[in-house]
Amino acid sequence: MPGQTLELNVYNDKKTGRKGTFLGKVKITGTAFAKAGSEGLVYYPLEKRSVFSQIKGEIGLKIWYVDEPAGGAGTDEKKGESKTEEKKEEKKEEKKEEKKEEKKEEAKKEEKKEEKEIKTEEKKEEKKEEEKPKTPEKPKEETTEKKEEEKPKEAPLTPPPTPLKESRSFNGDLEISASDRNVSTSSYDLVERVPYLFIRLLKAKLSGTGTDGEKQPIYAKLVIGTQTVQTRIVSSGEWDQVFAFHKESLTATSLDVSVHEQRKKPEGEEDKEKEKETGDSSFGTVTFDLQEIPKRSPPDSPLAPQWYTLEASSEGSSSSCDVMLAVWVGTQIDESFQEAWQSDSGGLNTHTRSKAYLSPKLWYLRLHVIQTQDLRLPSLPDSKPHPIGFTELYVKGQLGPQVFKTGRVTLGGASSSNSGNPCWNEDLLFVAAEPFDPYLTIIVEDLTTGLPVGTVRVPLSSVHRRADDRVEPPPRWLNLISDESKSYSGRIHVKICLEGGYHVLDEAVHVTSDVRAASKHLSKPPIGLLEVGVRGAQHLVPMKVAKDGSSGSTDAYVVLKYGPKWARTRTIIDQFNPKWNEQYAWDVFDPCTVLTIAVFDNVRYKNTEPSRDVRIGKIRIRLSTLDANRVYTNNYTLTALHPIGARKMGEIELSIRFTCPSWLTLIQSYYSPLLPKMHYVKPLGGPQQDMLRHTAMRIVSARLARSEPPLGPEVVHHLLETDAYTWSMRRSKANWFRVVSCLSGLARLAKWAYAVRTWAHTPTTVLVHLLLLVIVFCPQMILPTLFLYLFFILVWRYRFRAKEPAGMDPRLSHVDSVGPDELDEEFDGFPSSRTSDVVRNRYDRIRAVAGRAQMLLGDVAAQGERVEALLSWRDPRATGLFAVFCFLMSLACYVVPFRVLVLGFGFWYLRHPRFRGDMPSLSFNFFRRLPSLSDRIL
Repeated sequence: MPGQTLELNVYNDKKTGRKGTFLGKVKITGTAFAKAGSEGLVYYPLEKRSVFSQIKGEIGLKIWYVDEPAGGAGTDEKKGESKTEEKKEEKKEEKKEEKKEEKKEEAKKEEKKEEKEIKTEEKKEEKKEEEKPKTPEKPKEETTEKKEEEKPKEAPLTPPPTPLKESRSFNGDLEISASDRNVSTSSYDLVERVPYLFIRLLKAKLSGTGTDGEKQPIYAKLVIGTQTVQTRIVSSGEWDQVFAFHKESLTATSLDVSVHEQRKKPEGEEDKEKEKETGDSSFGTVTFDLQEIPKRSPPDSPLAPQWYTLEASSEGSSSSCDVMLAVWVGTQIDESFQEAWQSDSGGLNTHTRSKAYLSPKLWYLRLHVIQTQDLRLPSLPDSKPHPIGFTELYVKGQLGPQVFKTGRVTLGGASSSNSGNPCWNEDLLFVAAEPFDPYLTIIVEDLTTGLPVGTVRVPLSSVHRRADDRVEPPPRWLNLISDESKSYSGRIHVKICLEGGYHVLDEAVHVTSDVRAASKHLSKPPIGLLEVGVRGAQHLVPMKVAKDGSSGSTDAYVVLKYGPKWARTRTIIDQFNPKWNEQYAWDVFDPCTVLTIAVFDNVRYKNTEPSRDVRIGKIRIRLSTLDANRVYTNNYTLTALHPIGARKMGEIELSIRFTCPSWLTLIQSYYSPLLPKMHYVKPLGGPQQDMLRHTAMRIVSARLARSEPPLGPEVVHHLLETDAYTWSMRRSKANWFRVVSCLSGLARLAKWAYAVRTWAHTPTTVLVHLLLLVIVFCPQMILPTLFLYLFFILVWRYRFRAKEPAGMDPRLSHVDSVGPDELDEEFDGFPSSRTSDVVRNRYDRIRAVAGRAQMLLGDVAAQGERVEALLSWRDPRATGLFAVFCFLMSLACYVVPFRVLVLGFGFWYLRHPRFRGDMPSLSFNFFRRLPSLSDRIL
């Protein structure tokens, strides 16, 4: 079913004579189908046939499927088919009998000829007897062929289901075929194929027993030059282990495989001395020449293991040993590579393996608190009555570690009903992750006493799910239970639902990689495929330095994050130029998303105590800056920010390809909303959205930390940009200069206009005068000329576009112009852990910066207040002068043609400096004298 697609076309049935009766269509993939009983009403927007179509609308559908067991229906159909076949056979036999009677008359004429040939036929009786069983088979074959020819005639009555192969093919603009994905991802065409020597040890067969008559634990040992690897010690003799040696690290031309028997641990001192002399006994060795080992590629079947007899090391040994193994040369694409012992990634260590992770599916849980009734407040100490009008209540909701509260309501106050039932009508939003927590706890608490009035637990399995705002969740009355007496203490009226129409943000908005809604009913097919090949890194700095500073090492791995899928490469041990050569792929649902890649130094695999992996660098690549169906292979600089300053940590080499089979689908995605519909119908506030985002980050971090190998919280927080909205002097400077850079175009335009006005370049000013005349007398040419000018500018700048996707920009981040104290402030936690003197100095600095920002905001507000004062008669003389000016200008505009006014104002503005004074203009002086509200601020 995931490969099936339901297409629904909507037409206009009115016979108005118009050709275009098509209203729209909807294509729904099989992954959005729900099982019978869990279906819901979902509204799908109608897709237009063309961009110029003005038809808009939505269609509400309920789609579900039912699993029918194959049984009685199939047998009935077979019975019906058998009856129809019997009738057809009877008709055929009748036709054959008629044909035989016609042939009898012709046969009488030829009786004479047949009598002469009787003798010859008698001689060939033996041959005829052999041919008799063959001849009746011909009509049977003919009948079966005729039946097969007649079957297609009945096919339209019961159309057969579409074959699986057709469902996997590419259906227009909807989806990418699974076969194409497998070919692209399994080919590893974005990275280099690195040769590895694979040895698969299955088991050993001994002809004799140990010294004590019992089977002793045995193990195998692999020796290639200076590299020695040992299998696990087993008594059964079965290992089934795979070893992968990087071919460039091999220091010999032969491979030695030996099997050893582990001796028992001695108890006395004399036995210990004997053990030092003898050690474990060896059953023999088999040697392979590495130059004669066969090569294997993944399309081939696995190499079959063989039995090899070990050559005994001592001549007098009574026992012999055979070992079953297979040796071949493959690449990292080999299916045995992922679970093999790897020579360049620490062997079989769990913390150095390459893994793929999935973020939990997140939902918003909405709790709408309406009111409570029949509340029985807990008794006060000394049996005092509750004061009416002073009892404040609030409702608290708890989902796991998340706790949110409603506002306070005074019992019997203005916000309550006349019957004394408090009302809230407030929404509490939680972040729920699949698999959901079992219960949502709702507590009504008394603020004056600090005691809970009642509690109720709602199982999330019974909560209503909705995909849009058209369907309201059903209201529910829940009984509150007292914590002390476990008795009835009132009831609460609520609405609870899981919001599937929102996308739960778990990363910063400017680096988001997924914008899909939580409900699978609103899921859309992917528009393309993103493939990333992590080739390697160069010139990494030492991250682990010895105490004396004589040596250092780096155990680097890469983490990639796009959408809900995380990918982690294997850890290359002790390499400053590691080569990973791993390739990953993601489905792309929106091109305006960001891929995040970070490099870390692995610290966990060595330390038994909890530790944190160290950052090496991070880059981000926006998919909209990539050309479709093109491979980008570049080196990106890794820059890390430390409390002492920014430092270049090395370079990473990546190969990126964004494949999009439909160009039209890609263009249409630019005109669709970035977020799901619910974000615009029922938008969330900024502070609330930020709080929910941090909650989602903590949930994702906690879930991924429970994986094996775990993805540390420091890794998840670094890729999700947890500290993107915290205060930083460096980021504030960077954002200020970004604003200045955006406004630099207007500043250059103002400088050019001032140069034209002051006649700095006389030919340019003369041309501007001519342009003014053309605009005044041909106003219809203003907009065409403007858009044509912009078109030529864009065509000219196409030559200077960025040819490669850009990584992180240290200059834009202002990491070079920031001081060490500002960096230390950025890395300081919340709340601050620095001394009081340091915090006081930073506070004074922030006050100075905020003071300048405060003055800027005051100046902007003063300009707007002067305009309002001009119209509100706050300064009667100024407003009176402006009223007289407006009356005179109305008369002038009524008498003088508009073109003459525009032309006169243009020539007056561009007049020569000889006719211009050095003092400000009258209008500027008049505006600056208007009053503002600055003098009324305390």
